[in-house]
Amino acid sequence: MLSIIVAVAENNIIGKDNQLIWHLPEDLKRFKKLTTGHTIIMGRKTFESLGRVLPNRKHIILCNDMQMNIDNENVEVLEDIEMLKPYIDSKEENFVIGGATIYKLLMPYANKLYLTKIHQSFEGDVSFPEVKEKEWKEVAREKGLKNEENPFDYEYITLERK
Repeated sequence: MLSIIVAVAENNIIGKDNQLIWHLPEDLKRFKKLTTGHTIIMGRKTFESLGRVLPNRKHIILCNDMQMNIDNENVEVLEDIEMLKPYIDSKEENFVIGGATIYKLLMPYANKLYLTKIHQSFEGDVSFPEVKEKEWKEVAREKGLKNEENPFDYEYITLERK
């Protein structure tokens, strides 16, 4: 089963210059809590933006550059979406963590969306694909903690495919 996890600005922006634009420690804690112990699926640029292999997670990098060689037993490079079939068909939850091309490619296979909706617009160069409301139902919504460390209004919204 594929689940998408993403933080999205009001104007659908998710990043700029291969980086997150905002810093929300509470959202990062939620990301860690949800994805720890699971497989995370990403593109090459997203992997590079992490700066390291995240602990207690298997990393799948979907990339057509098979020369990419990461010497870590928790990292696997796959060149083709067909190679993701075991993760798509799995009863276990596997998380798609970006970037935009990977989100767009894997959205049709996702059963769940974990959206952090930031109620502010940002300038950026990467946006999240359109979520077709008729295909999804909201199953949870929670207001995020706003404080000095988390300076924006935001919500956690969980959607499941109808």
